[in-house]
Amino acid sequence: MELFHLLTILIVISALFAYVNVRFLKLPDAIGIMLVSLFFSLIVLGVNEVKPTWFALTRQTIRDIDFHYVLFDVMLCFLLFAGAYHTDAAKLKVERRSVILFALVGVVICTFLVGTLLYYAAGWFGLSLSYTLCLLFGALISPTDPIAVLGILAKFKLPESVKTNIVGESLFNDGVGVVVFATIYQVLINGADSVGAGDITLIFLQEAGGGLLFGALLGYGMYWLLRSIDHYQTEVLLTLAGVMGGYLLAHQLHVSGPLAMVVAGLFVGNRARQSAMSEETGEYVDRFWELLDVILNAILFVLIGVELLVIDFTHTKLIISAIAIAIVLVSRYLSILIPFTVARRWLDLDSKAPLMLTWGGLRGGLSIAMALSIGQAVPNSDLIVSITYAVVLFSVVGQGLTMELLIKRLYPTG
Repeated sequence: MELFHLLTILIVISALFAYVNVRFLKLPDAIGIMLVSLFFSLIVLGVNEVKPTWFALTRQTIRDIDFHYVLFDVMLCFLLFAGAYHTDAAKLKVERRSVILFALVGVVICTFLVGTLLYYAAGWFGLSLSYTLCLLFGALISPTDPIAVLGILAKFKLPESVKTNIVGESLFNDGVGVVVFATIYQVLINGADSVGAGDITLIFLQEAGGGLLFGALLGYGMYWLLRSIDHYQTEVLLTLAGVMGGYLLAHQLHVSGPLAMVVAGLFVGNRARQSAMSEETGEYVDRFWELLDVILNAILFVLIGVELLVIDFTHTKLIISAIAIAIVLVSRYLSILIPFTVARRWLDLDSKAPLMLTWGGLRGGLSIAMALSIGQAVPNSDLIVSITYAVVLFSVVGQGLTMELLIKRLYPTG
């Protein structure tokens, strides 16, 4: 299918599903659009009993969409920059210790807890999953998704320190997760002898450290250009060019593009917004990135919803998926609780925070994209995709729909 035709279909479907949500469901955009997409997918699955040829055509169309490419190489740079652009850097700075702790230590702990528990759970059901593959699943499911988190938390009232930690961690922990995922994937493909401690350190410094440094340089470069003119049309174009060109250059330099976009977005959205843009320019840039964020989020959650059509769930997969959901939640809670307990005296968080950070740590399209990138060459990769989809589905819909109830229970005064 040609790119224009595919984009047209996605935009039309996203607009219709968004309308149904706003008009009738009135749920947070991410939850509502995904629910409508899932309902659509279930209808299509039902059509298979009546008109298999139409179902086959629809399913093939979905299969033709390279989810990993669309998200990682096209949409992610815009979504991360937009999310960081609208984040208050001053509040993030206050919570920097806990954000760094949960984004770095928490992801590593969660990866090994999820991988180990899944390995033993799969063994109890007679599934032959290698420990390395289970760790790979742990790496791709441990980072919380900033796209899902930002889209849902905006609708709820939370103490600022807790909200800042959930948002800040989700913006930064994907970079750590991608590095861990890439390292474990290399071990899975080439064997344990292929990666040593020095290699892991080098990959982390190059990807994560390089991404942070490049993002700071990119953000300052955009700030300098924006400060030198006062023409809102050109300044909007400069931010767009900075994101697209910067993400492409980060890929060529082999540094973390996602982390670079987060740092650049924070820089432009705070320092440049305050001292390099006129009031008129600031309003236009705000509206542009807000609108682009809404459109791409709608498309993303439509894609997640219709992925149901190409994922084959068997009875065994459903059972292991249900167990995986419980494993991920328990591991997430422990990966927050352990560093929180050790470093509590230095953190500005109350005792309710670990539970809220656990339930508010949503998974989304990033996890599905990483799962789909594993490839059919790896044994049981289809099982990992199914489990990942089930966890993401529960995360966005289950946790998202009940988050307001938990917030009212834990923080009744908001």
